[in-house]
Amino acid sequence: MEKRTDSNSYTIIFAVAMVVVVGAILAFLAAGLKDKISENKRLEKQQNILYAMGVNENEGTSANFVSTDKVGEEWKNYIKKQIIIQNGETSEDENAYLIDIKKEKALAKDPSYSRRLPLFIGEKDGKKFYVAPIRGKGLWDAIWGYVAMDENMVVQGAYFDHKGETPGLGANIKERFFMDDFIGEHLMAGGSFKGITVKKGNGDPKNDEKTDNEVDAIAGATITGDGVTAMIKTDLVLYVPFFQNLK
Repeated sequence: MEKRTDSNSYTIIFAVAMVVVVGAILAFLAAGLKDKISENKRLEKQQNILYAMGVNENEGTSANFVSTDKVGEEWKNYIKKQIIIQNGETSEDENAYLIDIKKEKALAKDPSYSRRLPLFIGEKDGKKFYVAPIRGKGLWDAIWGYVAMDENMVVQGAYFDHKGETPGLGANIKERFFMDDFIGEHLMAGGSFKGITVKKGNGDPKNDEKTDNEVDAIAGATITGDGVTAMIKTDLVLYVPFFQNLK
């Protein structure tokens, strides 16, 4: 005689019950942690923006954010204004950093929608920084970053991150040796926006040449590097009218 626990119906009922129980537990935890998760995302965005403009705790070759217990105060000290650019008009908004760039890019596929472009204006050591968010696609998933510029669209700092790039290869876009190469690079050339190309064998491995609109690629990460190139060119070009109006 077959045991009830060996029957197919028992297995199905048990599996369904486990799915329901585990799902209920996960839903409960997600609801309970929702505020904490949102707060962590908010602090992470502030850390990213500050990192790009050189407010960080870097030591040696390591890239380190301002700690979470300090980031709120540092944000107030260094970020002087947040603006949103839309339809050629600018408006101040103290929560501009919370704009979902992924959502804005998706909405902008509709020609009737005018994308909102957040820009963060900071001051450090008597110098003004303009920090813009960018987002694109790497080899496996999304990549994103923040680029700090001066009034001439010369890069003053950058922070890049990814969702699922290959460790030791594409994932190295968030390593300091790569991000630091962008400092001093020009986004403009001959009065026109050219962006920055992550190029393999660009003949300038130390990135001493800052007006060639190129940085050296990461070995074995061509597609991720192409993604960085693309998001810089497609997203930052949208800010050119703003910088032209500064002059």
